[in-house]
Amino acid sequence: MLNSRKRSIAYVTGLAIVSAAALPVIALSENRLANDEAARAQAVSAHNGMVVTQDALATRVGVDILQRGGNAVDAAVAVGFAMAVTYPRAGNLGGGGFMLIHRADGGDIAIDYRETAPQAITDKSFLDAQGHADPQKSRDSALAIGVPGTVAGLALAEAKYGSGRFTLGELIAPAIALARDGFPVTRETVDVPANEPSRLARWPSSAKIFLKADGTVPAPGDRLVQSDLAATLQAIAQGGARVFYDGPIAAKIAAAVQAAGGVMTVDDLKNYRAVERTPLDGSYRGYVVVAMPPPSSGGVELLEMLNILEGYDLGHEDRAQALFLMIEAMKRAYADRAVYLGDPDMVKAPVARLISKGYAVQWRATIDPARATPADEIRAGGTVQQEGRNTTHFSVVDRFGNAVSNTYTLNFSYGLGLVAAGTGVLLNNELDDFAVKPNAPNAYGLIGFQANEPGPGKRPLSSMTPTIVLRDGKPFLVTGSPGGSRITTAVLQVVVNVIDDGMDLAHAVEAPRVHNQWMPDRVIVEPGLASDLVAALQARGDKVVVGRPFTSANSIMLTPQDMVGVADPRSPGGLAAGY
Repeated sequence: MLNSRKRSIAYVTGLAIVSAAALPVIALSENRLANDEAARAQAVSAHNGMVVTQDALATRVGVDILQRGGNAVDAAVAVGFAMAVTYPRAGNLGGGGFMLIHRADGGDIAIDYRETAPQAITDKSFLDAQGHADPQKSRDSALAIGVPGTVAGLALAEAKYGSGRFTLGELIAPAIALARDGFPVTRETVDVPANEPSRLARWPSSAKIFLKADGTVPAPGDRLVQSDLAATLQAIAQGGARVFYDGPIAAKIAAAVQAAGGVMTVDDLKNYRAVERTPLDGSYRGYVVVAMPPPSSGGVELLEMLNILEGYDLGHEDRAQALFLMIEAMKRAYADRAVYLGDPDMVKAPVARLISKGYAVQWRATIDPARATPADEIRAGGTVQQEGRNTTHFSVVDRFGNAVSNTYTLNFSYGLGLVAAGTGVLLNNELDDFAVKPNAPNAYGLIGFQANEPGPGKRPLSSMTPTIVLRDGKPFLVTGSPGGSRITTAVLQVVVNVIDDGMDLAHAVEAPRVHNQWMPDRVIVEPGLASDLVAALQARGDKVVVGRPFTSANSIMLTPQDMVGVADPRSPGGLAAGY
């Protein structure tokens, strides 16, 4: 099924153009990215459609749908289901995320399929007997499992915004075949941090799928077969999304969660709904930036940072000063995130004010262009007083003028590590994204307050930032990234690199990045950032820490002549492909 139309598709690996029959995989290690100038992002051009994901097999599934007359939503839905099979560390049925759609008729849609807390979750669920935040409960126990939203979200997108050329079952069919027949695992599948095999080994239902008999991960080339997942996908293909939430599959998921010590019930699953929301939109130097609203914090933060930066001529600043100003903008936006943002169905946040140009003027007035502002001098609200690799993002555009930017996640890599027995579905540990107690950091170092406290049915605040930039009303840049708290700053830098610095997409994506999230008070930089830039930031007072490379901003730029796709080389196995 996946081989039927591959002859006309060109893929890039290194500098060579090869046919899809050769199954090329971009495989650049983090180490090479940091130390080897040969590890460069490769731009792929096409005229009719483009798909960029972190997994080559999923990219090919999406391009095949576009070639067969599907639109960007059709392809995105097929990719989303395929990555649940081929990229199990983050692609998922048992997690959630956000899809941003630009329609050729000019309409923009935001689909929120973020997980929700079971009804038995309260603001005390993740505290210990002394009332302190208990990270074990929010990260490593089944209490952390949110009600999955991915199946509902993908099905909603297809039902309302697909081309009508495909049934949901036809879009799921490639994923079913990959799960049933298996596929050779790649280095990206098996290149996991040392603690992940132990997380999977905790659960016999997970170990039998993802680990060898001796408890080790499969070797590259070993075949990964997921029979139970194939059956679950087949059921959804035949009966629609509701069979995942109401019936035998839901009963197995709830039973698995409860057996592991969680509180999810069949009613929690039955009552889940994906939600359409009004996208946020702002302007930046004549471009329109369309972004996700809460419960994604990313859109608010991105627009707030861009508004602050619009008051500076970044294109004519030296590189050190431009980075310094971006970092100052980051600090202020993340401070506002911590105080104000949460589930919009439960908390009224001052979003319009936060993303307004006037508010940015107030924040800009607090920035000393020669001195870093310490975190403890920043108070959310616009005045000054005396911290993924476990998420995945893909971008799709079609020949009709539609575009999709989609980010979804299990939170940690492989989520909790628990497969609901008999379903093949890996379950998330997403409820750690709540502020389990004011000022208590989550796994990414992000702090929060009452607006994002746990509660029954609430959607935890997210950093996911799918973004579409429009020029003259048409898609110009489609981007997003995994990376936990670093997602929004990665997207910011891709946008600034393209618009302010005039970089081509490959250079904009591969350029070394910086990150600050207000608390903790430090700037994380990638190993590839030039030492003189690090020294310049330190001289202004920033506490600079060199961290591991960030994660992959898989992006598409549209020019008058072509669609240009770039799979970020930070992630081995990613692929940009078009036709």
